[in-house]
Amino acid sequence: MSVVGASVEGMGMGMGTGIAYVRGDATTPLGKGPKVIAHVCNDLGGWGKGFVLAVSRRWGEPEAAYRRWHRERAKNDFGLGAVQVVQVDRLLWVANMIGQHGMRTGSKGVPVRYEAIDTALGTVAARAAELEASVHMPRIGCGLAGGKWERVEPLIVARLVGADVPVTVYDHD
Repeated sequence: MSVVGASVEGMGMGMGTGIAYVRGDATTPLGKGPKVIAHVCNDLGGWGKGFVLAVSRRWGEPEAAYRRWHRERAKNDFGLGAVQVVQVDRLLWVANMIGQHGMRTGSKGVPVRYEAIDTALGTVAARAAELEASVHMPRIGCGLAGGKWERVEPLIVARLVGADVPVTVYDHD
């Protein structure tokens, strides 16, 4: 898989990680060619806070597919570590990754599950390779899920960058 030159030039590369860090909105990914927008969802079927709101403002399909996936979970793979890839445009897909157990309520710890994110990223890497796509994301698992980027970033490097999948991480303005 080749890196699309125009999508990486002029972007800040994360200290030797192979990840391009940019300011902007991950729902409007930069560069040419096929793209997968990856983000973390919870395992409760809840969709309504954080990055998913930005996704739903652009496209209805990822939320509808996630809610259907959860509703029919007795008959599918819905659960921690699972991934659902939803096409939203000719060369654009959204990867709903289940990497959060429950939701944060009060002082009950953080819902992020690093092992589940790791598993999901492996699936996303394989799908991105099939599509010859780059992967775009916010700092997954670090918003409402309560995770730490220093724990998530090495997973992205191992699973995606290690599989030669170009990755861009967006920090919202």
